[in-house]
Amino acid sequence: MPRKKLTPEEERARIYEMQYIEREKRSAGYAVIAGVDEAGRGPLAGPVYSAAVILPENVFIEGINDSKKLSEKKREELFDIICEKSLAYSIYSVDEKRIDEINILNATYEAMNGAVNSLDMAPEYVLIDGNRIQGMDIPHETVVKGDAKSISIAAASILAKVSRDRFICKMAEKYPEYGFEKHKGYGTAAHNAAILKHGPCPIHRKTFLKKLLGE
Repeated sequence: MPRKKLTPEEERARIYEMQYIEREKRSAGYAVIAGVDEAGRGPLAGPVYSAAVILPENVFIEGINDSKKLSEKKREELFDIICEKSLAYSIYSVDEKRIDEINILNATYEAMNGAVNSLDMAPEYVLIDGNRIQGMDIPHETVVKGDAKSISIAAASILAKVSRDRFICKMAEKYPEYGFEKHKGYGTAAHNAAILKHGPCPIHRKTFLKKLLGE
């Protein structure tokens, strides 16, 4: 069921609510706040992506939300707007070979830290989607379901998701037999059947396929 279209006043109120955590941190003395999120922990193929975004105070980005609540078309539209309006942003990926080497949880930590460390502007505080992080030296906190609660994390979730989807669609052209453009690397019945028929391709995460391949 499509989400009811909000009036301009309701949309401004929704965005204002999504800036609550940022306002709280600014009142505590942190002026430069980055939001961080990842995309692609669950798929059987491709890198895990993370993005870090620093937005201006009181920025208004109409339609911004948790990337999972947005259509692909809306995410693509917001990607350019976020890049344009942000004070700084970065996108960082950790590939499937590294995922197989250190496991997906550690690869996600590496991607998130990599995104923060790649920012052109040093954040004073970092808001991270989820419930845990390792290796973050900057003052920070994790926010469960943060992509729906924090505008900075929501912005990062969109940049990470769109970047990963763009990569996986390029890989669909290179490895058309797997149908990556349809399932984005997730373990659907069609994807599993393609792996069993053709075997893994170079971007598959070998450690994710052990059960499927009976290894």
